[in-house]
Amino acid sequence: MSLKIVVLAKQVPDTRNVGKDAMTPEGTVNRAALPAIFNPEDLNALEQALRLKEQNPGSTVSILTMGPPRATEVIREGLYRGADGGYLLTDRAFAGADTLATSYALAQAIKKIGMPDIVIGGRQAIDGDTAQVGPQVAQKLGLNQVTYVTSVSEVKDGEVTLTRHIDGGVEVVKAPLPILLTVTGGAAPCRPRNAKLVMKYKRASAPMERPAGELPYAEEYEKKPYLTVTQWGVADVDGDLRQCGLAGSPTKVKAVQNIVFKAKESKRLTAADADVEGLVKELLESHTIG
Repeated sequence: MSLKIVVLAKQVPDTRNVGKDAMTPEGTVNRAALPAIFNPEDLNALEQALRLKEQNPGSTVSILTMGPPRATEVIREGLYRGADGGYLLTDRAFAGADTLATSYALAQAIKKIGMPDIVIGGRQAIDGDTAQVGPQVAQKLGLNQVTYVTSVSEVKDGEVTLTRHIDGGVEVVKAPLPILLTVTGGAAPCRPRNAKLVMKYKRASAPMERPAGELPYAEEYEKKPYLTVTQWGVADVDGDLRQCGLAGSPTKVKAVQNIVFKAKESKRLTAADADVEGLVKELLESHTIG
């Protein structure tokens, strides 16, 4: 059967490079001060979506992301790997959204796209680590949901068969469509860019990304509509301003810090039996082991 798949993806600040300018005075992440990357677990989710597309001829994979115009880079990266299209939610009213406001905006966009068979995204984003957005989107759309997915085996007779991580092991689950899945970093890594697709989509962009005035390659955009990424604001998805951005966010980030753990003290040991025996004795006495 052919499937309509929507991948939830996010462009996130690289949290390995958090500095003193990482936060704004309003308590939100200063994304302009940090390098932006494709959220790692969303890449794992994209790979599962592309595998389902290959297993089910006629299926389509679309990327849905919310962020400033530069977040279109996430959509391009999806196109380079085999996605069919993308949607960018960008509006000043979306800025500063917590998980509740983010899930509301994404759910509204999915309603506008048309209910897919599968919505799939990473378990969590590295700039929040809450793992809340996926389940909240499922709740708002009234979808079945399975979290902590490590692989999707097949879709057959209106059901998806998958494997998910649980405490102490794994379990195989069968669940009916439509469904929302969240994928862990333990799933297969995403395939690399395809050179032909890079050449095809390298100029794909959202309208707000393009420079004012005379547009370079204007004729190419006229001849190739697929190079224009769909861009929506709050009004386009029939959003309620009271539920978007800071206005719709009951939680606020107080601070972001880069913590580096350092040993308070250390000792150098040799491989001699006496040193090893002394270390084990010390660990037992401190109840670190045993």
